[in-house]
Amino acid sequence: MSDEQTESATQPQGENRQRRNNRRPFRSRNNNRPEGAEGSVNEPREDNRPPRTDNRPPRDENRPPRTDNRPPRQDNRPPRDENRPPRTDNRPPRQDNRPPRTDRVEGSENATDAEPNRSGRDRGRGGRRGSPSAPIDGNLRDFVMKNQDAHKSRLNPHFKLDLNNNDKVRITPLGGLGEIGGNITVIETENEAIIIDIGMSFPDEEMHGVDILVPDFTYLREIRKKIVAIIITHAHEDHIGGVPYFFKEMQFPIYGTPLPLAMIGNKFDEHHMRDFRRYFNPIVKRQVYRIGNDFDIEWMHMTHSIIDSSSLAITTKAGTIIHTGDFKIDHTPVDGYTADLHRLAHYGEKGVLCLLSDSTNSYNKEWTPSELTVAPGFDRIFSKSEGRIIMSTFSSNIHRVYQAILAGIKYNRKVCVIGRSMERNLEVCMQYDYIKIPKNIFIDAEEANRMSDKDVLIVTTGSQGEPSSALFRMAIGEHRHIKIKPTDLIVLSARAIPGNEGSISGMLNYLQRAGARVANDRDIHVSGHASMEEQKLMLRLTNPKFFLPVHGEYNHIMKHKDTAITCGVPERNILLMSDGDSIEVNTKMIRKAKTVKTGKTYIDNQNNHQIEDDIVIDRQKMASEGMVMLVAQVSAAESRLLSKPLVTSFGLVADRHDKAFAQEMEDVLEHFLINLKPGLIENPKALENDLRQVVRKHIYRKMKKYPLIVPHVFVM
Repeated sequence: MSDEQTESATQPQGENRQRRNNRRPFRSRNNNRPEGAEGSVNEPREDNRPPRTDNRPPRDENRPPRTDNRPPRQDNRPPRDENRPPRTDNRPPRQDNRPPRTDRVEGSENATDAEPNRSGRDRGRGGRRGSPSAPIDGNLRDFVMKNQDAHKSRLNPHFKLDLNNNDKVRITPLGGLGEIGGNITVIETENEAIIIDIGMSFPDEEMHGVDILVPDFTYLREIRKKIVAIIITHAHEDHIGGVPYFFKEMQFPIYGTPLPLAMIGNKFDEHHMRDFRRYFNPIVKRQVYRIGNDFDIEWMHMTHSIIDSSSLAITTKAGTIIHTGDFKIDHTPVDGYTADLHRLAHYGEKGVLCLLSDSTNSYNKEWTPSELTVAPGFDRIFSKSEGRIIMSTFSSNIHRVYQAILAGIKYNRKVCVIGRSMERNLEVCMQYDYIKIPKNIFIDAEEANRMSDKDVLIVTTGSQGEPSSALFRMAIGEHRHIKIKPTDLIVLSARAIPGNEGSISGMLNYLQRAGARVANDRDIHVSGHASMEEQKLMLRLTNPKFFLPVHGEYNHIMKHKDTAITCGVPERNILLMSDGDSIEVNTKMIRKAKTVKTGKTYIDNQNNHQIEDDIVIDRQKMASEGMVMLVAQVSAAESRLLSKPLVTSFGLVADRHDKAFAQEMEDVLEHFLINLKPGLIENPKALENDLRQVVRKHIYRKMKKYPLIVPHVFVM
């Protein structure tokens, strides 16, 4: 581009418009007209126009006249190269003030014959406007296409799976969806089935007298002949808490790493089922185990908030299924054993049919911090405390407890562990050398009361405000050994599980009324679940054809679905499941096949016995509607009351209205007996049922309540 052209291109728009308006209309030029010939530049013109004073070439008189109706050019662009082939498109003339097009000059260093059909505009422009075009190497272009094909091959799972395979596998979650906890999943082939985890969950506030919930095993009873094994991913209660209750009905081999099996063994001991330890089959990670005839399973190490967690690679004739279990990607774990991303990538390279992945933390956009980042927070708090430190966390988070104990040792504190589950889990991990702590630093609760407060660290359960936990009993002053003091520092190193916010808040109120200081800073707790970025990494490593988000409430799995779509999984290849949905998968399709019966079984943890459903319903009714008891003596011969009935109500009317309510019920009972159906007096059970209906209708008409009615009629 010449200096004149550059100056024209960089001038303000207003100046360009002024220059165009001052120039006369454009006239054709001719490069072939010799100087001095007729009609040359210096020859006088027949019209009144002044002679040409520029250096433009003379006009070619042999050029045919223009036959179009284009208006004369009004800009200051240089003359057109007449040797350029005519335009064949219908583009309108340019109306802007862009710099002129620079045509290729024959013999210049930028000239090339690689693309002879390109227009002058395209030939004169490369990566930016007005820059010369670089030559295109045909060989390099071929390798660009080859690399694109390689990317498609590695990223598209269709190229890794046998699409002619007609075998299928069925995946049925019986718990863990639409809730936090209670995880259990059944994976079936045509002839065999395995169970992945049997977890427990916690009741809500309306389940009076219920301590834990375990899955309904109805479907497992139906397919018990197909079940070949129970597969355990890790030792959290929401994954192993239901195993003893299942083994009271059915027994199958249990496969898992040593720590989960050891903790299940402790549960068997509590339930007086020590003999069932013979079903244990410990495994070695990174080894493939043939289980039954249809399953090849490999345990892959995964980081989580409990030691010895695993993901599963389950290979069947239909393809490989990856079940992540609960996980996060911790690059600096406390024990140094990072997540086995290499094996996940190995299966992703071979081809993964379906991925089942943890959705619990799917809304968190930031990378989940490492468990090791908690240690500086403990050090900061412990260094400033002059009284007792009472640290509470999940009993299964052994690495958290381990770091707190190390901080206590650093500041010369003895450690008192309170809480049955905390003591048991810590003892198991020390027995099997998962952690190493000198035993002489531990003291019991009685000894802690005799020591100076600045020399004591108490590690306990109750971070979720459970009414039966040690910390809650300390807060309300009912613990046998430990009473809260104003000099105490309470360290809550746990996040509130959804639904527990109210109980935690109530416990904090009790602790602060007792004068204790509470520390629940963000730097003394990290999550054990994968955030959005770690979920993306899992999706990219395994590159599944089909995706089933699991473990979480519906909004969690819905968000996880969106993350999977951004990572290249087609929306049609993703299904959002609910408990009981039976999903069939093969290499060509995924679909919901049927729905099976699911639910919860209520457990009283004091005696480890099941509570029947109707008992829980009655408790709910009594709590919300009240109860009425009727005791009456009736004459068989005359169908009348022999004496005044005894009426007792609970939670329905105030005590001062008891007498009036009893008189009202007596009138209802007398009216009922007057209108008694013939022969009903001879059937006391039917008589009580009819009386129950009459009393319930009467109370609803007056009070809009449906209390629990308990009639006792003695026919004399």
